[in-house]
Amino acid sequence: MRVQELRTPAAIDSGPLADAERGPLEPGPGEVVIDVVACGVCRTDLQLAEGDLEARRLPLVPGHQAVGRVSAVGLGVEGWSAGDRAGVAWLGGACGTCRWCSTGRENLCEDAEFTGWDRDGGYAEQIAVRADFALRLPEGFSDLDAAPLLCGGVIGYRSLKVSGIEPGGRLGLYGFGASATLAIQVAVHWGCEVYVATRSERERERALRLGAAWAGGYDERPPVALDAAVTFAPAGSVVVDALRAVDRGGTVAINAIHLDGVPAFPYELLWLERGLRSVANFTRDDAREFLELAATIPIRTEYEAHPLADANLALQRLKRGDVSGAAVLTI
Repeated sequence: MRVQELRTPAAIDSGPLADAERGPLEPGPGEVVIDVVACGVCRTDLQLAEGDLEARRLPLVPGHQAVGRVSAVGLGVEGWSAGDRAGVAWLGGACGTCRWCSTGRENLCEDAEFTGWDRDGGYAEQIAVRADFALRLPEGFSDLDAAPLLCGGVIGYRSLKVSGIEPGGRLGLYGFGASATLAIQVAVHWGCEVYVATRSERERERALRLGAAWAGGYDERPPVALDAAVTFAPAGSVVVDALRAVDRGGTVAINAIHLDGVPAFPYELLWLERGLRSVANFTRDDAREFLELAATIPIRTEYEAHPLADANLALQRLKRGDVSGAAVLTI
């Protein structure tokens, strides 16, 4: 099978992902093998490729938004059969018994495994996954439409939950990439007023088309105090911008696995019970809730398609901010 593998992290313009041939996969006990049809391209993949996020093993196949069909079922697997449509997301496994797993917080499990970081991911013709972490996908979404839901969509949904935003509340979204374009559709569905801050004029226009009440730059204050905000940009300065905009008692949820550092800011921005929360991964329940909601709304995904061999190019475009919506590899 063909894969795109990372051997040595390097600047994405140097093309650190290499085309490689590997043998066909066989499922281990409790696993299924999926023939991949599409795999979303995520900023986390870029951070791994460039070394901002340290690789846990090399060589590694990135990708954690894979959609395809089950082609083989391992010993002991129940509920999956060859031909079933399945999705693969970031959380690839957890112990199931620790204090985090036993209290519904498997996203914090110290023994968790992550697709495209601990386990080979979906930049490949096949992927082997734990059957109990494979996801059922709703009808009504094509394979390419479904792929962006499996990371940007789910983590955006969890970020909304972590922020504490209530239906009808005033929500800020800081950064407006693929994840935010899905989160805004959930927030609008909940009746929220959404205020978007982004440096891109094109993204501001898209935010207004998707129902934002206002769109401006990071250095602009929204016209109202916000009940909650979510930051998507991997820049600590944006976290401070969001803090300036939230009302007393409001929370800023930071949706980033890597941040360049939060600059010093006056305590007055945090005082009056404003809060900062990081968003770390998501649970399978988050994914199932979001996928059901996505079908109900229904959420619209925007993507540009690239062949598997152009994975480096897709990541280069993502870094430059040239991607409209999400990038998806077709296999």
